[in-house]
Amino acid sequence: MRLFYLLISVILSWVLCLPSTHELQTSQSQVLLQLRKHLEYPSSLEIWENYYGDFCNLSSSAHMSISCQDNSVTELKIMGDKLVNVNDFNGFAIPNHTLSESFSIDSFVTTLSRLPSLRVLSLVSLGIWGPLSDKIHRLSSLESLDLSSNFIFGYVPPKISTMVKLHTLTLEDNYFNDTVPDWLDSLSNLTILSLKNNRLKGRFPSSICRIKTLTVIALSNNELSGNLPDMDPLISLHVLDLRENHIDSELPMMPRGLVTALLSNNSFSGEIPAQFGHLGQLQHLDLSFNYLSGTPPSALFSLPNISYLNLASNMLSGAFPDQLNCGGKLGFVDISNNKLTGDLPSCLSSTSNERVVEFNGNCFSIDSQHQHQASYCKEALASSKQSGGRETVMLVGVISGAVLVLVLLAFAVLSFRRRYRSRRTFEHNIFAKAVPDNSPNGFCSEHIANARFISQAAKLETHGAPVSRIFSLEQLKEATNNFDLSMFLGEGSMGKLYKGKLENGTYVAIRSLTILKKYSIQNLKVRLDFLSKLHHPHLVGLLGYCIDSGGQDDSSGNRIFLINEYVSSGNYRTYLSENCPEKVLKWSDRLAILIGVAKAVHFLHTGVIPGCFNNRLKTNNILLDEHRIAKLSDYGMSIITEESEKLEAKGEGTKSWNRTNMEGDVYNFGFILLESLVGPIVSGKGETFLLNEMASFGSQDSRRKIVDPIVLTTCSQESLSIVVSITKKCTCPEVSARPSFEDVLWNLQYAAQVQATADADQRSDSTS
Repeated sequence: MRLFYLLISVILSWVLCLPSTHELQTSQSQVLLQLRKHLEYPSSLEIWENYYGDFCNLSSSAHMSISCQDNSVTELKIMGDKLVNVNDFNGFAIPNHTLSESFSIDSFVTTLSRLPSLRVLSLVSLGIWGPLSDKIHRLSSLESLDLSSNFIFGYVPPKISTMVKLHTLTLEDNYFNDTVPDWLDSLSNLTILSLKNNRLKGRFPSSICRIKTLTVIALSNNELSGNLPDMDPLISLHVLDLRENHIDSELPMMPRGLVTALLSNNSFSGEIPAQFGHLGQLQHLDLSFNYLSGTPPSALFSLPNISYLNLASNMLSGAFPDQLNCGGKLGFVDISNNKLTGDLPSCLSSTSNERVVEFNGNCFSIDSQHQHQASYCKEALASSKQSGGRETVMLVGVISGAVLVLVLLAFAVLSFRRRYRSRRTFEHNIFAKAVPDNSPNGFCSEHIANARFISQAAKLETHGAPVSRIFSLEQLKEATNNFDLSMFLGEGSMGKLYKGKLENGTYVAIRSLTILKKYSIQNLKVRLDFLSKLHHPHLVGLLGYCIDSGGQDDSSGNRIFLINEYVSSGNYRTYLSENCPEKVLKWSDRLAILIGVAKAVHFLHTGVIPGCFNNRLKTNNILLDEHRIAKLSDYGMSIITEESEKLEAKGEGTKSWNRTNMEGDVYNFGFILLESLVGPIVSGKGETFLLNEMASFGSQDSRRKIVDPIVLTTCSQESLSIVVSITKKCTCPEVSARPSFEDVLWNLQYAAQVQATADADQRSDSTS
């Protein structure tokens, strides 16, 4: 009987509790449904429609997950499909990219705050736009906040500093355009801070260095400047990513536990600190594209865990010691485009199969075709020092002059005003004469050459490059034996190609093409001079040109001859073909070629102003020299062909050249990657092939049916998977989802590093 009464009591208690439990769950459900309405019913939440059960019991997916505890939502993750890649976002709604104009981020955050037990909140690629509301701090239990890949702008709300339980703050891929907050040290439990790919400016706050718990700092692709403070206090830091900013200090001390340091594309100067050679946990160091000087510390190369070391495109000088040691895990080294001299250490020589090494563009006493003379590096360094001295003197002079002017102003303000008025009138008259009204297309070619074509790639020796040589038609006829058939190399969409021999014995490739529409010769020369200044180890150099207008001003077209350097060993496609089995390249060789081309295209996109896009990327346009060094040809042709014609027809100038979308180059490079994987069979099949066959890369068994057997027998599966993944991203039909060329290059270099390590392990196993 006692057992019966006990059972009745339990049942009654359960029944009495039902109303309150149901009421609480209903309250949480209503909030979730309101959030779905705020987000304008994204496809990832379709499962919520007409759902009347417990949301906490919904099955999780890649795009949505809910976790609950004690009948409250504690974790909410939603991923949409509104990808962020809008260059001209100005703070207002954009159809098909952001949520609609009626969306209110303040109301949305207010609704969110009605889930007070939330510990994890992830709202990614949902088109959320507007300045982030201060009310976000009401979610005081939050431990992880991820609002990446949206359209949030303005400043990071200061009241986030009260959310002391936060250990992860991810606001990357947005449009925050204020400074990096200086109150972040209030978040004493913070371990991951990611604000990369925004528009943040100002200095790197020293207060960040007081957060002892930080393991990851990612602030790349912003507009940070000034000094970088000592990072030594960050004892838990493993990853530091500050790429693509304007930081212009010397390199600071780094924490001993650092694993990855990405500091490329800034303005760091001075020598690489010797302390970097004592970072025993360091695996990945990228200091490329800065202004670092001196000789790199030898200890960097022998760090026990270092696997990736990129020091390219700096002002590094001096010679390595004869007995430089390389760490056993070092798989990739890039020291190209510096001022290094002497002998290349044996552990970095191209004869070593243990690692991928890039060293072109220095003054090493080997491989003279891809090295400068030793005198070049010495003169360049001397010129740099003199320039620095002149800048110091100039700065002192400017300061002294400013003080003198202030004194003069204090004593003679009225007199100065009269002189200023007369001088202004005089300068106005002079300027009016200096700029003629009839300049072609409404802009002065001299201004274009001196202002619009300012190269950002002084570190790649393009700055100050001489104007290209202008050839006469008679000189070209002599070089080609009057364009004899024996000198004919082929014909394509860009005209006929001939081999020529100049009077000094240099072999050249001469391309003849016709510009169908008449426009100014001066305009053509400006564009061709611009192309001739694009110097890069993996670009076929434009040595000069000849413009043949037929001697008539009213001619309907101009014939142009482009004189390029001659690359002797054919194009990349022939090395992928089964028709020439003796030439077919193994996987590591293909990766080296792909990395070279990716470097060239990345330079064309970001290394010059205006950037060069629509570069006719295909395997036929990748040429190999006798050392199988890749060189891209036919790049920048849109500047002098169809695009320039469109611009002239509209009366637009050169500032419009860079409007062509760079994603087209990424897509075409994806086909080059695909052809490298499966062979030339992909050529000509286009998108139909992609849609039907790309799924075959999903598993190892499927890959065996489509991937080139040479690739399968010479690659590691990890290296292959990395390239397959980036190939899929490059050929994604959604333009905004395609990666940048920097990302493509990074993945290819990493794949090469993985492959080099696998090859070394295989050799070790075979000898043991």
